[in-house]
Amino acid sequence: MRLTDLTDQQLVDRANAGEAAAFDTLYQRYKDWAFRLALRETGRDEGLAADAVQDSFLYLLKKFPGFELQAKLTTFLYPVVKHNAQSADRKRRRKTPSGPEADAPDEAGSDREHDGLDGLRAVLNTLPDHQREVVFMRFLDDMSLSEIALALGIPLGTVKSRLHHAIGTLREEPACRRYFEIEP
Repeated sequence: MRLTDLTDQQLVDRANAGEAAAFDTLYQRYKDWAFRLALRETGRDEGLAADAVQDSFLYLLKKFPGFELQAKLTTFLYPVVKHNAQSADRKRRRKTPSGPEADAPDEAGSDREHDGLDGLRAVLNTLPDHQREVVFMRFLDDMSLSEIALALGIPLGTVKSRLHHAIGTLREEPACRRYFEIEP
């Protein structure tokens, strides 16, 4: 049986037993997911996202032997990747010059009309951070509501409420209606 055919729990058990290839298989399985999450948290900075992913898997590697998988691996990794990406983004912003040049809009995007995917992104960016995060976790990361609650360390009812309010806001937005071709 190939390692890629094993469940996460089986790979964790093998990694706990010292099998380096098992950890590598976990890395290969989740690196793209972690990178997408890190990109969201770093404002689409690929270099920072890659560093955050590397730091996150190094953190996970240090948990072996003795790591116990109590939920999906993404549930464990989500707060780790998010924290590392946000930390890298904060460091970058402290080093980035501020002033009139730094605040100038990107010319390529300054005249863009907000419709289509750009409009959807703009609408998502209007959601409060806590609602946007739950929307991303549910629909981009394909996490269940209970997994989101576990990953964020909040009650399930709070997750449901945040998702409900976010979807309600999105339903009312004209840009969202245009993107999904929903009639008023």
